Amino acid sequence: MSHTLFISDLHLCQSRPAINELFFDFLKNTAPQAQALYILGDLFEYWIGDDDIDAGLNGQAAKALAVLADSGTKIYFMHGNRDFLIGERFAELARLTILSDPTLIELYGRRTLLMHGDTLCADDIDYQRFRTQVRAENWQKVFLAKPLEVRRAEVEAMRAGSETAKQAKPIGIKDVAEDEVRALLRRYDGPALIHGHTHRRARHDLDMNGYHTQRWVLPDWYETGGYLKTTLEGDWQFFEISAVPGRAQPAGNGGF
Repeated sequence: MSHTLFISDLHLCQSRPAINELFFDFLKNTAPQAQALYILGDLFEYWIGDDDIDAGLNGQAAKALAVLADSGTKIYFMHGNRDFLIGERFAELARLTILSDPTLIELYGRRTLLMHGDTLCADDIDYQRFRTQVRAENWQKVFLAKPLEVRRAEVEAMRAGSETAKQAKPIGIKDVAEDEVRALLRRYDGPALIHGHTHRRARHDLDMNGYHTQRWVLPDWYETGGYLKTTLEGDWQFFEISAVPGRAQPAGNGGF
């Protein structure tokens, strides 16, 4: 169990049953061998409150995560831009620990900064304004006080509007801002960085005024699954999970 796994951007939802099954198979057959599993946001397509746990996919995911935790794998979760309303009830049921964004950890002797990644997309002014609005305590209090079905309808409308808006945005504006990344890493004295959000799996090598570090971007789970595996020996490698349950193979842009 001398390795740790990182995933993000699964966007689990009822309309994508094949990916849901890949996730449950991953929890059953891959993750139990790890010391820890870090989920860096957007585990779900959306989350409208912890009172939506009991039935269906949300409850199944919580139970499957709890089984993994009970097997000895520690689970950590960081909010994404889709599931930032996940709260302590879900954390308790799933036996996981919620992390702040960003969080600095010691990963087998290497200082590593973990993020979801959406705050790095600083050039997307409209999104950053929206993010500030919905992360405000008062906005969340008002939203969560609404009936469950009203919340669901509002989120579905937000999703539709977001997809339309994304189509009109230049491609570059939806990726991280390089200046934002470098400024962040300087504030934390140059750790490695692992994040998701952009769905652009890659290892970026960064030279920063006399020292070298890396930015690892986690894959999404739209067509296939994927994860980053880091080991006690210092090996970092992306793996892709095929549509065949239980099968994973090394993916490109890996190796450290």
